[in-house]
Parts: sequence; structure tokens; C-alpha cells
Amino acid sequence: MSEKTNPNPKLTAIRGATTAKGNKDHLIRDVVIELIQELITLNHLKEENIISITFTVTKDLNSCFPASIARKYFNFDSVAFLDCQQMFVPNDVDYCIRLLALVYLEYDRQPIHPYLNESSKLRPDR
Repeated sequence: MSEKTNPNPKLTAIRGATTAKGNKDHLIRDVVIELIQELITLNHLKEENIISITFTVTKDLNSCFPASIARKYFNFDSVAFLDCQQMFVPNDVDYCIRLLALVYLEYDRQPIHPYLNESSKLRPDR
């Protein structure tokens, strides 16, 4: 008897983060686009597989909304987005944008969590 694979996708939470070089719209835009592109590429995602993405930003970022950038750039009209401010912790990574994406992955695929730029210090294990 041959082993069958499960055709049903599984609901999965994927974490990720990146850092900008400053609090300017274009600097934030560039790294948000890079982070979402890595999330999509590494996890083989299509828009219909992405349910929601919540962004948090450190208190030094306030010039624009990462969710708005992601929605407009990727034309993700069916994805629910939310922006929040990350709680303040002394000595946190500066200009940091974190995300939590709820997605459907193929049943046998393990999530890959993108940590880019200086945010790689947050999760050296990933």
C-alpha cells in the first residue's frame, strides 16, 4: 500500500522581521516589500493562501503604515492587514518591523520564517 499525502492545506503562523535604515517612507517601503517577497518566495505562497498579516513596528517608526505598503504594492485586496506599535523594551533592535502572517501551507511543508537585515539578531536560530 502506497503512502498518501494529505491534499488539505494546514493553517500556519509564520513570523518574520526586518529593519529599516531610518524613519522615512521610502526606507520603510523598501524593506517591507523585501520582507513580504521573502515570505512569499520562501513559503511558496499565493495571495489566496494568505489570510492575514499583522505588522508591529518599534516606536522609532511612525512615518507610514507597513500594511498599506504591502496591500498596495502586492495588490493584496483579499488579505486582512493590521499595524500595531511594538511594546517598548530598552535595547530593542532599532527601526524594526515584525510580522505575523496567518497562511495556508501545503500539509507537508514546514514554514520558513524570514528574518532580514538587523532583525536576524532577534532569532539567530532561524
